Amino acid sequence: MIIVTGAAGFIGSGLISRLNQDGFKSIIAVDDFSKTEKTGNLEGKTILQKVERTDLATWLDEHYRDVEFIFHIGARTDTTEFDKHIFDELNVNYSKMIWEKCVAYQLPLVYASSAATYGLGEHGYDDDESAIGGLKPLNPYGDSKNEFDKWALQQEKKPFFWAGLKFFNVYGPNEYHKGRMASVIFHAYNQINATGKMKLFRSHHPDYRDGEQMRDFIYVKDLIDVCIFLMHHRKNPGIYNLGSGQARTFKDLVTSTFEAMGKQPDISYIDTPADIRDKYQYFTEANMAKLRSIGYENPFTSLEDGIRDYVQQYLATHTYL
Repeated sequence: MIIVTGAAGFIGSGLISRLNQDGFKSIIAVDDFSKTEKTGNLEGKTILQKVERTDLATWLDEHYRDVEFIFHIGARTDTTEFDKHIFDELNVNYSKMIWEKCVAYQLPLVYASSAATYGLGEHGYDDDESAIGGLKPLNPYGDSKNEFDKWALQQEKKPFFWAGLKFFNVYGPNEYHKGRMASVIFHAYNQINATGKMKLFRSHHPDYRDGEQMRDFIYVKDLIDVCIFLMHHRKNPGIYNLGSGQARTFKDLVTSTFEAMGKQPDISYIDTPADIRDKYQYFTEANMAKLRSIGYENPFTSLEDGIRDYVQQYLATHTYL
């Protein structure tokens, strides 16, 4: 059995789809299944059992002998939420519980960290574990992810294999439920569909022109490929960046979305809201050398190809991965 937490969410459900495709059918799906807006993500997938998030600790105590691997993808990911207690409960303490069960029962673990741990990027974007203690995230979500990374590195007892993956800007199918927290591509598609136009944040930084703020965008299918690689690899534990390794502009992203929709680009600019302006990242780019060094050789999908696939195969037909 393979456990996937956050199973009904964006990345977790896509991971289950890939596991099914690879012949893994004994999936234990863990989530808060009361949130019905995510139910479409699991339709058509082969799952052995659904386990409520709050029941996982007890379930593991009873069934650990049958578990082969744990993907801990579930988290509270809302970067606009500022109640630290929510993140302490769902992102830090829950992750500690899973880690301790993996230690006790010798279960291999891959868990989701985040590029939000890097803050404004003043220390760069290298997944050097010795530098993690000095990172300064910009919000409680990033703090919670960094806090768990630091805690994991400090533990004397670790799972025999574990990897924390710092997800950069992930986009792709199955994010229909995410609302404001969905990718810019998702919002661009819907805005262009409705108005034929797209508005982007104006630059308030002298080194960047409007629309040329840059992010490392990674297609969810590439992210899932890395997860599958690590499940089979089970060597070289540690914390790894997971982006494409190439920063691209928001203007590139929106232009590619227009093109994938067969429309002429019509982009205008609005001021970045004052309440987030001082915490706005103008550049992120994952250094992917560490993952490459352990033998991961697959190329990452270009932004243009990823957007074309996402728009034409999924968004245009409201299809799930």
